[in-house]
Amino acid sequence: MTTATGQSMKSAGIRSRTEPDLKEGASRVLAECRLNLSDAIQLFLRQVVVKNGLPFEVKVPNATTRAAIDEAMGKSLPRFNSVNELFDDLEKAAKRKTR
Repeated sequence: MTTATGQSMKSAGIRSRTEPDLKEGASRVLAECRLNLSDAIQLFLRQVVVKNGLPFEVKVPNATTRAAIDEAMGKSLPRFNSVNELFDDLEKAAKRKTR
């Protein structure tokens, strides 16, 4: 590979594992931007260097958010056999809240 000035560029391989659906979805979005996964990863890594960190904000959840996440993770969600059954349950829950 060479640069615009004709200088040789070395490259190093990166291997990464991800879910097939995530890869497919990201590839589809990137293709609309005329990019492939390799281009996107290279752009991301360049931004990491420029920003001297992640190029987006990452926050540790506060205590309230962490408690809500922990509570949600411990709950089992109801199962419904049909959309109508789901909506019936939602209507019942809404009626209970208004009482």
